[in-house]
Amino acid sequence: MGFKEAVRTCLREKYFTLSGRASRSEYWWFILFHWSVLIGLFLLFLVFVGLEASVVAGYSADNLATATIISMVVLGLVFLFLFIPSITAQVRRFHDRNLSGWWVLAVIILSNVPGIGLLATIAGLVVALLKGTEGDNKYGPDPLRAEHSAEVFA
Repeated sequence: MGFKEAVRTCLREKYFTLSGRASRSEYWWFILFHWSVLIGLFLLFLVFVGLEASVVAGYSADNLATATIISMVVLGLVFLFLFIPSITAQVRRFHDRNLSGWWVLAVIILSNVPGIGLLATIAGLVVALLKGTEGDNKYGPDPLRAEHSAEVFA
């Protein structure tokens, strides 16, 4: 699965879908898109903050302050928009490893606990990096098998 197909799958076809499986390529291409968008918007936010800080006396800072607030709101809304498909893609990625999606919630909670947060984050990362189970598992057919991927586009 390529970049465009992964983004389209996660944003259009499986936005709220927790069932099924996600291949490594689907998951990692979407995560690349997710972070690229967020980092790009954050850099834009920093530009507005930098412009606001560099306003010299005699210029009105009201327009720049408004632009900063708008960019913060846009950044927050995009983050919320991308949060749901990133969680659902991670659940489907765990399903590909034949693990329950509830482990994603456990990783999120434990990653915020001091002392074990780093270990939980690494564990979630390792699960996302490992190859999925071959063939069908209890969460669905293998996303890498040609006969199953052909059904998606039929």
